[in-house]
Amino acid sequence: MSTETSTEQAGVVPDGILIGHLTPGSAAWDEARTGLTITATEIAAVVGLSPWMSRFTLWHKKAGLRVAPFEMTPAIEWGNRLEDVVADKWQDEHPGFIAAPAGTWRHRDRDWQRATPDRLIYPQPSGEFNLPEQATGLLEIKTSPMGDDWGPDGAEDGVPIWYRCQVMWQMDTLGLRRTDFGVLISGHDYREYVVEYDEGEAKILRDAAEQFLNEVRDGVRPPIDSADDTYKTIRVQPDGFDDVDVEIAAEAAARYENAQIASKEAAAELTAAKSVVLDLIGTGRRAVCDGRRIAYRIPKPDGTTKSLNPYKQKEAA
Repeated sequence: MSTETSTEQAGVVPDGILIGHLTPGSAAWDEARTGLTITATEIAAVVGLSPWMSRFTLWHKKAGLRVAPFEMTPAIEWGNRLEDVVADKWQDEHPGFIAAPAGTWRHRDRDWQRATPDRLIYPQPSGEFNLPEQATGLLEIKTSPMGDDWGPDGAEDGVPIWYRCQVMWQMDTLGLRRTDFGVLISGHDYREYVVEYDEGEAKILRDAAEQFLNEVRDGVRPPIDSADDTYKTIRVQPDGFDDVDVEIAAEAAARYENAQIASKEAAAELTAAKSVVLDLIGTGRRAVCDGRRIAYRIPKPDGTTKSLNPYKQKEAA
């Protein structure tokens, strides 16, 4: 069930100011997200909790330095394509409310605090359709191929921490107090979650963002970490090639050489461990231990194995 709304129509929120309904990838959209601003999709990187972008990479982006170009993956493409479909499902499950396009917002007092929620939620009006003036919450739409990071449907702590950071930032930017999630997992498993606004968490994020922006202004680069994203950022920094020797510290040299040896040993051990697990699975689908999923097998059409993949293991609380 789709409800037609005007993209020019925007509800009032306590703390947010609408910048506009901007097309992703457009010049106006890029301008609203670049410079010394922090968006909701960036705040998890600020506090070191994003699985996609490191603090190191975000610092380079905000400092106007080179970062690796954005890559449109199948997961991102299909997440975008399915957003309206999942939003319609949420709408079907909540007939007393309307979820309308939200647009891009900034905080009323903190111009650098930006957010682009998926939808604003309004109470269902009676009679002729006309959005109420006041939005009452946010709707965030997500898709996931396996769902390992998500808890059971409706679980209070079922939302991954990086998405919790995202919606906490969005609520703090707009002044709203509740975010509903509509999540499609594996193409058929629909789940819903609710995250309530927490002033303490929001303040932690705000303080971290202000400190981060100050470090960008002062040229204080974050330390190099182990994220693949950081390595990609460092790879794109050189703007030329000089065929010369560069003296490096003995500590850095030893760390690199020892890591190379350890990597070869770990790769060999991983291959052996995979062989053992795959042999135990046989024609099965998943390897489990005491009810905990360890790995899953992807078969070829003829039944032989295409790959063995690990399940992500959540850290113990």
